[in-house]
Amino acid sequence: MMKTQQYQPFLLRLFHGINALLIIACLITGFLVYDSWDGRFGQLGLTVKNRSLIDIHGTFAFVLFFVFLGFLIVSIKIGRNRLIKSDDLPKLINKVGTKIWWHRLHRIVNTTILLATILSIGSGKLQDENWLPKGEMNHIWYYIHLTGWLIMLLAIAIHLLMSTKIGGISLILSMFRLKFSTK
Repeated sequence: MMKTQQYQPFLLRLFHGINALLIIACLITGFLVYDSWDGRFGQLGLTVKNRSLIDIHGTFAFVLFFVFLGFLIVSIKIGRNRLIKSDDLPKLINKVGTKIWWHRLHRIVNTTILLATILSIGSGKLQDENWLPKGEMNHIWYYIHLTGWLIMLLAIAIHLLMSTKIGGISLILSMFRLKFSTK
């Protein structure tokens, strides 16, 4: 018997992959900025205070803004069945542990990642790049930005675990396939 391979729409895979790489770059450079300039909630001391880290982080975020807009449109149009539905939250309580429960939870996590990205990009745009070099770390937009990235980091970790739980390795691998279908 032939095993069926999962297929993800090409545009979804394309934007998902580019978006994922940019978010990882933003998370890494954002942590390095935090580690070198702030560090009040914990610090590894990987870098010294370096203004160019802020600029690199901002450049990745600038590119992410435009790629994310495309990803958001594709997610809503093509991937809407992978996002939260109006009946997901009430029905989440009734079917705990069942297959549909895991799918609903995964849709909630997918939507959370999109919302956390909007929160992170939006709050990042409302910051002044000179706040950290001046030692001004108590601005509301900076706190919102840190919170958005923390939510995103946790949601991405859960997203990877949920993807493995729901679709197994075949779902993960389907995001890397180069196959294009006209469906």
